[in-house]
Amino acid sequence: MIKINKKIIAAFFLASLTFNTGCNEILDEQPRGIYTPEDFTTERGITQGVTALYRHLRSLYGNGYWLNANMTGTDEATWAQSADGNFRSMDMSNNGIIDNQNFPTGMVWGSVFPYINTANGIIQNGSTAGISESLISEARFFRGFDYFLLVQTYGGVPLDLGSGELKFNIDPKTTSVRNTVPEVYTKAIFPDLVKAIDNLPASPRVIGGVTKTTARLLLAKAYLTYGWWLQNPNNIPTYPETSRIDPDGKTAQWYFQQAYDVAIAGINNPGPYKLQPTFYDLNRGSNDRNMECMLYADHTEASEFYNEGVITASYGDGWSPNNFAAWMLTWNYTNIRSSKKSTSWESTSSMHRAATQSLGRPWTRMAPTIEVIKNTFSDKTNDSRYDGTFVTTYRGNWDKAGITDGTFYNANMLPVHPGDAIFSFLDDDSQLPTYPSANAGQSNIGAGVLPGRADWVTAPSGINRIVYPGIWKIGTYRTDNGSGLGYPNPSLTRPFSALKFSELYFVAAEAAVKGASGSLSARDLINVIRARAGKWVFSVNGNVAKVQDNSAAMIAATPSTITIDYILDERTREYYGEGYRWYDLVRTQTWAQRAAKYSIGGVNYTDHTPVTVTRTIQPFHYLRPIPRGQIDAMEVPADVKAKYQNPGY
Repeated sequence: MIKINKKIIAAFFLASLTFNTGCNEILDEQPRGIYTPEDFTTERGITQGVTALYRHLRSLYGNGYWLNANMTGTDEATWAQSADGNFRSMDMSNNGIIDNQNFPTGMVWGSVFPYINTANGIIQNGSTAGISESLISEARFFRGFDYFLLVQTYGGVPLDLGSGELKFNIDPKTTSVRNTVPEVYTKAIFPDLVKAIDNLPASPRVIGGVTKTTARLLLAKAYLTYGWWLQNPNNIPTYPETSRIDPDGKTAQWYFQQAYDVAIAGINNPGPYKLQPTFYDLNRGSNDRNMECMLYADHTEASEFYNEGVITASYGDGWSPNNFAAWMLTWNYTNIRSSKKSTSWESTSSMHRAATQSLGRPWTRMAPTIEVIKNTFSDKTNDSRYDGTFVTTYRGNWDKAGITDGTFYNANMLPVHPGDAIFSFLDDDSQLPTYPSANAGQSNIGAGVLPGRADWVTAPSGINRIVYPGIWKIGTYRTDNGSGLGYPNPSLTRPFSALKFSELYFVAAEAAVKGASGSLSARDLINVIRARAGKWVFSVNGNVAKVQDNSAAMIAATPSTITIDYILDERTREYYGEGYRWYDLVRTQTWAQRAAKYSIGGVNYTDHTPVTVTRTIQPFHYLRPIPRGQIDAMEVPADVKAKYQNPGY
């Protein structure tokens, strides 16, 4: 039994679609409280269901706990000072355990099954209701998308929701049987996506709508992932237990080649999609919904109705369907202090919470490790991605809060003005600042000083769980701040990406490393991304135009032989903070190796001595537990329930 309410088959909150003729139109979402099986016999009901499939991306993408599930415990992040058990348990460092009641690991299961059934209804009834195959194939895409998420997360999952495999279920059941991993791929994911590629348009029907290229990217990722699963280089267990033999007799190598070929087809036939000219352009809020972002959970500043969340308020909801992921990686920069006087210390707040991409609402739940700052992003000169990912300079904004003082005094009692650097993270440890020996010092955050500098500073080795570089790339962006601080507390009104055109290059490169052949080598493909990373038009942390092309240096630094480890290094530089990482490490079976230990300071402001932390990641952790709520709701014998759960939980 997958829990589905008969009277609200698709979801608890659905939307209808106004048909439009061009991709310059948008989805017109009209929320409905009740959506019944009878709706799937009408053209209007089915088209409403298609829009619901787009809307359901908001249940995961942009949710901070979903980001936590896919970053904390990997080589990208650990728990931060204000973390609760949802974050500490995900770290795999004996601060809690992942079990069948762990909320973040159950999010996929709880979010997607109602929408799989929505897709089932559209696919089953669409043609008889006069729906075009191109629109039905949007549902095929999302069914493949959701099953791909499920199989990567939990292993084999049910294809039968109560009325037969891949059938529209209107009759809640109290039993459930999990299919095997090969069955999920070969019966659901691959056929759906192949047919979607055949029938989807080259250009999106509506802004953000799925296309042939979108489906190619998803199919290439699925082929690549299944190839790894068949190969199983590190003997990671699967469940339900089954031999790692493809039902059609195809080898892992065949799937790697298919992944390469499909990804290359997407690169060569991009439709409207393309790489943005720089990493900064890709991620700046004023350029959201650019043509590198192929699929996203959309939000808007224009309307609370269409945003599904408050826009102009002193509060915000940290839950789906809101976008609040950036809060988790944002520390409480508002605790930074300067002085009102130059002759004696008179503490005052020089940093105020603001609705800007570098600031936003601080929750201090997740932190990058020291290794991320020092090793992953070691090249901070040629490669623009460190500057375009993190906030490392915090600039005075007291004027935006209505404070009229033109000058405050900061480190070394030197004057600072609005817009000046108040606190900075240094790029490296070549200069180690003098930190306060007790309490938090005049800065109030334990920051250090360097001679002649007016900004407080912390070196990479001094990062801790309470003060660390924040996240810029997915941060708050508003156009209605005026001359003030704006509305930093409501959830973000930016879209949150799920699929990007750039990933076609990574998928093809990884397949090439795994033995696929073609006109472009892994190095050729990776260098397209690295060349772009070397181009600067603006320095986020310098807050100044920076027109510089380091592409040649980036390409020259690429090793002649590309390995899986190198691809994983490049993937984290490209997608840090976007929720890719756990799936990347699980696919390549490198999670335990790459995330085995990390270093970071403690939870107090003055904790600048790195502590090495060891994680315990066992083979069974490569699958998440089936949520306890699912198992408790099944009316089956205890031994059947026990066998339904993934081993180890």
